[in-house]
Amino acid sequence: MHPETALLVTLAGAFGVAFLFGFVAAKLKLPPLVGYLLAGIALGPHSPGFVADVALAGQLAEIGVILLMFGVGLHFSPGDLKRVQAIVVPGATLQMAVAFALGTGLALWWGWTPGAAVVFGLSLFVASTVVVLRVLEDRGMLDSVDGRVAVGWLIVEDLGVVFALVLLPAILGAISGDGSAGTAGNIAKVVALTVVKVVAFIALMGVVGRRAVPWLLTHVARTGSRELFTLAVLAVSLGVAMGAAALFGVSFALGAFVAGVVISESDLSYRAGADALPMQDAFAVIFFVSTGMLLDPGILLNAPGKLLGVLGVILVGNAIWSTVLMILLRHPFASAVRIGAAFGQIGEFSFIMAALGVSLGVLAEEGRSLILAAALVSIVLNPLLVWAAEQLIGFVSRYPALLDTLERHKAPRMVATDLFMATPANHVIVIGYGRVGRTIGEAFQRVGVPFVAIDQDRRVVEAMRTLGVAAVYGDAARPGILEHARPEFATLLVVATPDPYHARRVIELARARNPDIDIIVRTHADTEQEFFEQLGVGKALMGERELAFGMAYHALRSAGCDDDRADEVIAQLRGGGRMPTREFSQMLMTGEAPAPRT
Repeated sequence: MHPETALLVTLAGAFGVAFLFGFVAAKLKLPPLVGYLLAGIALGPHSPGFVADVALAGQLAEIGVILLMFGVGLHFSPGDLKRVQAIVVPGATLQMAVAFALGTGLALWWGWTPGAAVVFGLSLFVASTVVVLRVLEDRGMLDSVDGRVAVGWLIVEDLGVVFALVLLPAILGAISGDGSAGTAGNIAKVVALTVVKVVAFIALMGVVGRRAVPWLLTHVARTGSRELFTLAVLAVSLGVAMGAAALFGVSFALGAFVAGVVISESDLSYRAGADALPMQDAFAVIFFVSTGMLLDPGILLNAPGKLLGVLGVILVGNAIWSTVLMILLRHPFASAVRIGAAFGQIGEFSFIMAALGVSLGVLAEEGRSLILAAALVSIVLNPLLVWAAEQLIGFVSRYPALLDTLERHKAPRMVATDLFMATPANHVIVIGYGRVGRTIGEAFQRVGVPFVAIDQDRRVVEAMRTLGVAAVYGDAARPGILEHARPEFATLLVVATPDPYHARRVIELARARNPDIDIIVRTHADTEQEFFEQLGVGKALMGERELAFGMAYHALRSAGCDDDRADEVIAQLRGGGRMPTREFSQMLMTGEAPAPRT
């Protein structure tokens, strides 16, 4: 490779091979991240054929780390964290502590130095945000209570990584590489000095950056130049990261994270995120590819026992322990199992932590290869873990007594109004009182239809009681909760929650008490809609399709169609005529055109 073309060849090779492997991974229903790591292995020095410039790829990967942490800060929402802080702050903190202890103990048992063991433990306590969000999105859980809990849990883990990246160099600097520890006074002094620097940097950004950065972006936005705004966002993220490292001695990651938090408070945060996203995605791919280059596939054959040990730590410390903690913190059993299964892997932040350990000279290449191999295997196996979680939920749900035993001492207290419960008859039950359920409830109130709502958010229930709405606090999918809404006397069940698995269980419980109850359910995909229709529900509505119908109607009216013709076309689309969206979805899934209609 000629030095003058090394950058171009490295970028072309990385993007090209990453695209190929990522596309194959997507076709196999795996996260593209798996393909990017495999592309790195193919381009690395441990595989035959073309070998990319590992050092140059590593420098490009630093940009990926900066933009990745900038994105984390940009989307960091104290409000989202506050809404679920009662469960995610203690839960995620304890989960990280246990996973760290297990990983560190395993490394010490292998005879590693204390410094290497600390880095190893820190690399195993955080799940991949990319993978968890993918699991939640595939199951329509992002907008649900479970989704908010999972995202809040990830936020706490991300904050833990940020603090670890800041304090780790200081702590390891006070511990010699041969395993002898410095005095407690020296460690405390180094850590205190680091904390002072971090506080000074954050204070400066809070006082100056909080005003200067939004002011700069606002003036750039007024120029109307999109490329200038994108350059401004990149200049701020990279400039703050470099400045923080040069002036305050803190990591690039912390500087980029704080820059993102500062911009997130601006009205331009959404545009900044949208403009920076393509660059963030591109360099994140380089980051994953360069990480894969450092993985020696031989670790799978040379140290299978150690790899199984690391996978065991990830399974116990992340998946199982997260599930146990959520149940102990009074989260419903089924939701806790699903979220815990999604946490059963490690990813991007583990790579960053391992790279820091190697750069500090405390973690050997064997340790990094073990972390990378465990990440790759755990991500590949995560869909199997999620499937096993669903089987466990199905098994436990068939034994109400067992489920009640698991949740009895943690079951939420029922909260209901007496306005309606005294004389239930011909009423409606609304499951979930979020944006969708609240709109439905307001419609019932306007026409005087009696209804009772069930929601898992205590604040929502208390607000409903204040407004005179009959309400039950708890998970309607849990035996004993739905009964308080008297489904045997209800005429209609409206499931307004976005989780299809939760909806199925609620429908089963409702029909067990009232086989003739009419049901309206909310869905997010054609397959879910067809499944609920096969169950015989009265109406299964897909939000995106209803939005499309509404937009199509107004588009027809704007294009000159009269009301009657527009109504006729929409009625045909709803079921009487052609359904192009369903046929198009069939083509996307099968690659073949559906049979023509007769």
